[in-house]
This record gives sequence, C-alpha cells and structure tokens, in this order.
Amino acid sequence: MKKTSTRLADGRELIYYDLRDDTVRDAVDRRPLERTVTTSEVRHDVLLGDAVAIASHRQGRTYHPPADQCPLCPTTGDRLSEIPDSSYDVAVFENRFPSLAGDSGRCEVVCFTSDHDASFASLTEEQARLVLDAWTDRTSELSHLPSVEQVFCFENRGEEIGVTLGHPHGQIYAYPFTTPRTALMLRSLAAHKEATGGENLFDSVLERELAGERVVLEGEHWAAFVPYAAHWPYEVHLYPKRRVPDLLGLDEAARTEFPQVYLELLRRFDRIFGESESPTPYISAWHQAPFGTLEEFDGVSRDDFALHLELFTIRRTSGKLKFLAGSESGMSVFINDVPPERAAERVREVAS
Repeated sequence: MKKTSTRLADGRELIYYDLRDDTVRDAVDRRPLERTVTTSEVRHDVLLGDAVAIASHRQGRTYHPPADQCPLCPTTGDRLSEIPDSSYDVAVFENRFPSLAGDSGRCEVVCFTSDHDASFASLTEEQARLVLDAWTDRTSELSHLPSVEQVFCFENRGEEIGVTLGHPHGQIYAYPFTTPRTALMLRSLAAHKEATGGENLFDSVLERELAGERVVLEGEHWAAFVPYAAHWPYEVHLYPKRRVPDLLGLDEAARTEFPQVYLELLRRFDRIFGESESPTPYISAWHQAPFGTLEEFDGVSRDDFALHLELFTIRRTSGKLKFLAGSESGMSVFINDVPPERAAERVREVAS
C-alpha cells in the first residue's frame, strides 16, 4: 500500500491509498473554495449522561446530486470533484460538512472505489483489503489527535438509511469522548469480570455463539453470527477469533482472511430478500476500544475490549422497513419482528 497525503483547495486533508507503490498523486484541486467554516458543538445531556453534536452548518450539505455531478467521483476535465485526480483506489478526506470538528473531533469520508456504480460487495478481495488497511491507518492517525478519544469507522448504505450520495463510501467519526454504546459495553464488561473472578464477557459471548445455532459464517480467523438478543430484523456480528481491542491489533492472518469473509457476508445480505428487491440497505459499524485510560470502568483495560463489526439492515421483509417508533425511540426498548434463529437460518440459506 502506498499512502499520499495532500490538501484540497480549502485546506482540508486528502489521502490517497494505492495498491501500486509507483502511483504518483500530484493533481491539484482547481476549485475556487474558501476555507470551511463549521459550527460543531458537543453538548452533554445531564439526564441521560450522553452527548449530542450540534452542527447547523450541515443543513447545506450536498443532497442527492445527479450521477454526473457526484462529488466523490474522480475529477474529469472541467467536472471538478472532491478528488482532484482522474482515478483512485481508495481516497479519504476531511468531510466538508462535518458533524464533529476542531476541539469536538473530526469527520472523514472514505471512498471505497472510483467506480460510481460499484458497491463494497462488488469489490475484489484486494480492494477490500486496501479499505481495511485505510481504516487501520486512519484509526492510528486519528487516535493521536489530542481531541480524539474514540474512532468509529462505518458505512451507511442505501437511501432508506439516509444516504445522500450514491457513490460507494463510508465515514470515520473521531469522537472527543467515549460513545454511549461503547460505555454500556464497558460497564457490562466490568460487571461480568467482577462477578466471575476475571472472565472476559466478549470471550464468553463468542464461545457461546460458536457453539450455538446462530452462526452464519466461520473462517479460521473470523466468525459471524446473529446475536441472541438481536435488535434489528437481520443483524450479524463479525468477530476476529483472537480478541484484539482495535483494528491495529489484527495480525496478518486475520487481515488476509477478512476480505473473503466480509465480502461473502455483504453478498448474502443482498440476497436475503430475493433478486427482485433493490440492494439491501444496511449499516456496517466497527466497534473499537476507546484510546483513553478507561478509569471510570473499574478493573477494565483496553485489552479487555473486543474489536467487532456489527452489520444490520432496517428492512424487515420484502418492501417493508423497520421503523423506530414509540418503544424504540421513546424508551430505547427494541421490538424485533424476526427471531434471531430464523434470521441466522436465512443468512445461511443465501450462501453463494
């Protein structure tokens, strides 16, 4: 992998990740852009104990542009985009309309391929590995920023999810705090460790799931399963079999196998609802340990956390979506219409 860092016209960082070491990236952003002004602010909710990012400048972000005006496609002729070069393998840049910025963190866009009509599932294993390497590199770089405590790599896919740009891409949020969902995991981890005399909760969950009926895909180094208490109609968790706290901890064997397992999982997701249905909308989310000391979580260290990916869709059946209504939105109590065992069976059925 070759990494080339440059700057866009308004001063934002752009990084190219290339498969070939002899690739030259010297194209200049020719757009007449002024420096980005953001209004990001993180506010603490004293009742719930969580945080909310206030970012009013995002109201003006690009919204469903025509394919020939996509800002994530390479620049061609006089059609100028966020990527000044005429092609790329993987490109990462600071979001022009970030939810988090400055002392409130950082937001980046990850373009998986220059092919506008592709998807992550259509990437080759070599391309998917390059994305993994880019995620890992960005996690490392962002973790060293003084304002960053946790790095979150994720992909939103599909208009039903709220995606406003059709180009295959994901995002990275670098938070200045430990996210509420991760904090819940760490509290459960600490409580289980104390109650069992040192047993790791993530290890116990993985061991239980591997011995059960909800495993959907298993390799030498990775295992995918529908969790016992799945919140979403079709939800799969992907774990490396050797516990590591973050992407940086993966060894070469796990990195090599990841594209095979993950691409197969995504392709199965697209077949869950049949060939006549549009591509399955999903969220794919990496969960990594925060980079702080974790002092508030008694007896827990970063090494106790288990890196894993959670993949889920809001589609509950053909032509119908799962909406977060009263119980889910008002009380955070999910109601799942699809039994996890049946969901696991379906994901196994659609194996290629």
